[in-house]
Amino acid sequence: MDTRRNRREVSKKKPKRKRKLMVIFVMMFSILFIATAAYAVIQYETGRNESQANITPTHKIEMTEEQDVVEVKEPENNEPINVLLIGVDTSDHQPARTDTIMITQYDPKTGDAKLASIMRDTYVEIPGRSNNKINAAFAFGGPDLLRETIEQNFNLDIHYFAMVNFDGFVEVVDTVAPNGLEVNIKNRMYYRDGSGSTVIDFQPGLQTLNGHEALNYARFRNDAQNDFGRVQRQQEILTLLKDELLSFSGLTRVPRLIGAIKPHLETNIQTSRMLSLGRDFVLNPVSQIETLRIPIDEGYHNEYYSHAGSVLEMDKSKNVQALQEFFSRQSSLAAETSTDEADEQES
Repeated sequence: MDTRRNRREVSKKKPKRKRKLMVIFVMMFSILFIATAAYAVIQYETGRNESQANITPTHKIEMTEEQDVVEVKEPENNEPINVLLIGVDTSDHQPARTDTIMITQYDPKTGDAKLASIMRDTYVEIPGRSNNKINAAFAFGGPDLLRETIEQNFNLDIHYFAMVNFDGFVEVVDTVAPNGLEVNIKNRMYYRDGSGSTVIDFQPGLQTLNGHEALNYARFRNDAQNDFGRVQRQQEILTLLKDELLSFSGLTRVPRLIGAIKPHLETNIQTSRMLSLGRDFVLNPVSQIETLRIPIDEGYHNEYYSHAGSVLEMDKSKNVQALQEFFSRQSSLAAETSTDEADEQES
């Protein structure tokens, strides 16, 4: 009898122990979630406040009323997100002008990322205007007309835009890579403007660049490669930043990065959406960034027009096809993963 009674008492105690363990687990998970959320908020606000303190009136991005409203096209059916990235110069009292035009595609489900750079002298059809260099679309109508120009010329949907100035680029580099970016500089690079306010001076070899130095490296075009070399260096810096961000310490800086760039950013991406994409980036990190340049090799020739100056006259059919195929095909890593999963299912 005593043995049966003891067994019943033990069986009664087991569920209580399980409930206690479950309560403890839930409490620990809740504390961890709250601590993580608090850390993210604190880091976001710290980055935003530090960046805001460094802004000067001449470096703010300001758009005219014509440029101020930009349409938002939400992705449909879980399709990858296409974002128009615009780098602008706001260093003087002139209206913001762009010499960096990129389209980045990110698939939150797979972590695939692609980056296509459109050279600023590419000659295109601008809606409501005469044909001109693609960066003239920004001068005429800001990011909205630039987006419309890209969609019309390349038959590509642009969901969002993000416009950042030089200070924002510096903030990104210094936040993501506080110890600098290691860059292998291939050739001597030297440039000095007429006023002496801008001096770019790099020796060949492995260099560790801070934000300002990385900006100068990416902007340089006073060599035989001109804008072609600049586009290549811009893509190189973005790839290095991606590698830094994928490190453990880099991932912990994501909220701070978003806060740091916010004051230098003009975008139609809501902050909540930005933080959501940051979460997706942590859960599905980008392993590699595929890149493309428009116009492609053998897909353009040099031309001159009195109203536009020297331009890159592109073979439209070749370049539209190249861009469409680039954004529609699976990345090599995703293709390998799909093949491996298919093999596992068959076996």
